[in-house]
Amino acid sequence: MNSTTYLQTAEQDLFPIFSDIDSLVKQNLRRVLDAFREHRVGVHHFAGVTGYGHDDLGRETLDKVFAQVMGAEAAAVRVQFVSGTHAIACALFGTLRPGDEMLSVVGSPYDTLEEVIGLREEGQGSLKDFGVSYRELPLTNTGAIDWRGLESAITEKTRLALIQRSCGYSWRASLSIADIEKIVKIVKEQNPRTVCFVDNCYGEFIEDREPLVVGADLVAGSLIKNPGGTIVPAGGYVAGRGDLVEAAACRLTAPGIGSSGGATFEQNRLLFQGLFLAPQMVGEAMKGNHLTAYVFDKLGYPVNPLPFEKRRDVIQGIRLGSPEKLISFCRAIQQYSPVGSYLDPVPAPMPGYESQLVMAGGTFIDGATSEFSADGPLREPYVVFCQGGTHWTHVAIALEAAIEAVGFGMEVKSQKSKVKS
Repeated sequence: MNSTTYLQTAEQDLFPIFSDIDSLVKQNLRRVLDAFREHRVGVHHFAGVTGYGHDDLGRETLDKVFAQVMGAEAAAVRVQFVSGTHAIACALFGTLRPGDEMLSVVGSPYDTLEEVIGLREEGQGSLKDFGVSYRELPLTNTGAIDWRGLESAITEKTRLALIQRSCGYSWRASLSIADIEKIVKIVKEQNPRTVCFVDNCYGEFIEDREPLVVGADLVAGSLIKNPGGTIVPAGGYVAGRGDLVEAAACRLTAPGIGSSGGATFEQNRLLFQGLFLAPQMVGEAMKGNHLTAYVFDKLGYPVNPLPFEKRRDVIQGIRLGSPEKLISFCRAIQQYSPVGSYLDPVPAPMPGYESQLVMAGGTFIDGATSEFSADGPLREPYVVFCQGGTHWTHVAIALEAAIEAVGFGMEVKSQKSKVKS
């Protein structure tokens, strides 16, 4: 069976799931449209300001629209956030004070947060440098949340519970909204003052509710991921309880300025339009995820999530098993990217990451993962993580090349050798 046949079979078998995703897109788009209508968004909101950013009507209205969509009291949507990690760091530094403790309830955090916490480098102004202690609740042997351990993990000193929604570079299941609701309930029963903070990267619009609706206090994420709709050029957001959002904004700007500063430099239209497009773009990425999982599962590779599992983010992991296959996969994806198709991805160090990375990202927005991309750390078990996709048909075309590049997995090869013998 060639790559085209695999993909044609996948499209037929996945049609019911694609239909369900279309229904979800409609629900989430209705939520966005309701917020636009409620706050009377008009062309006058697209004009940006310069300098300090005082009295930016578009920015102020976008904050209100975004807050409503997220189910938040307040939001700060800013192009000055250089990444999701930056937005998360501002949220953490805004909430935590010397002597406080942060507990990661889903095992180890994403690589780029390690230096924010102070797990690797020292002396750069990490939370550890400022006297914030850190603990993490390890995952079980099966990669699941230690629910029993969580029931006694929160103390009077635990100021913040870090809930990373996406799997990151680990082989665990990403969190559903139901999982987050359960975590928040268990945490609050032990200490109602503990702030439940969700790293929401890759998770926006995956379900018909966001974490704040089920009790989380604060969320943060990147605008070059889901909520930017593939067209926002830079930025991030924090949303949630009003006092916590303002504290995070004070870390972005300065105490006394907070959310009232930050020029948008004529980007307001793109920020509004990206939010409008986001539900549809996330839906396409989810279809691409299902397609990727289906095909590589058939080829004999372990995949996470499995082909017919409900999506919990826009990331699809494939355990390729060797550095050569990881590099070959990323090269194939790069060759079928709209930008930089002539480039040859090679492993290299990346600021904030412990291992060398190989990345395929021929995207219109540099580094965007709302557009189709693939990357992975050069370490065992050599997993490639596929993200995003502006339309699932592009994913299908790129996958044809990726299938040819890596061939069958060990499981299928062993089965074929048994048949031959």
